[in-house]
Amino acid sequence: MKAMLQAQHVKKVFGQKGNVFTALDDIDLEIKEGEFVGVMGPSGSGKTTLLNILSTIDQPTAGSIFIDGSRIDNLKEDQLSSFRRNKLGFIFQDYNLLDTLTIEENIVLPLALAKVSAKEIDRRVKNIAHKIGIEEILAKFPYQVSGGQKQRTAASRAIIAGPSLIFADEPTGALDSKSATALLQSLSQLNEREHATIMMVTHDAFAASFCSRVLFIKDGAMFTELVKGQTSRKDYFQKILDVLSALGGGMDDLI
Repeated sequence: MKAMLQAQHVKKVFGQKGNVFTALDDIDLEIKEGEFVGVMGPSGSGKTTLLNILSTIDQPTAGSIFIDGSRIDNLKEDQLSSFRRNKLGFIFQDYNLLDTLTIEENIVLPLALAKVSAKEIDRRVKNIAHKIGIEEILAKFPYQVSGGQKQRTAASRAIIAGPSLIFADEPTGALDSKSATALLQSLSQLNEREHATIMMVTHDAFAASFCSRVLFIKDGAMFTELVKGQTSRKDYFQKILDVLSALGGGMDDLI
């Protein structure tokens, strides 16, 4: 499998002169095409900063980042905008849906902006809605559906353009356990059946147990990683909890 995402000696420093905080310190990582990778760590560990930098939302202070063979840390803003639109999908905790559009219109927005034909848009939205399990709500508006349905809508929007890489930032953070499980199962199926490459930042060990690999960050540096392999999800979940315990701090610090 080829490398979909590579980060080499990535560093992020905030502040100037005497008031400097190093959020990320010499981060190296690689995510292969078709992997579902989780990123975990205590509050303030740098996991959200890492996601922002890898997903082109922020710039590193030093280091280089490659996505699908293209170096992205030195692109200009207009080039980055085009790259995001063509290569990346995003799933955020707060959904980011437009209330004035129907569920279907929210999902197809990336395709409409890219001037994809109406016939192709219709084909793709039916396919995605079936896979994610939201066919019955396509004509509704965001205020008419549940949080879980909103998040599955956001996931559908993220993947409908066939991005090379999907970034998920605490996607289950605002969901109840039933809705969270449904979303995680949908993402897992997309990863297994469509070979979607996903990087998910989460504080939730249950969510992380759906990943094929979990990276742990502490104080802006890589701490360790866990690979699921043939381990059952129940046993993998326990291993994740063990590493979180070794990272230090109570469970409140991991939220």
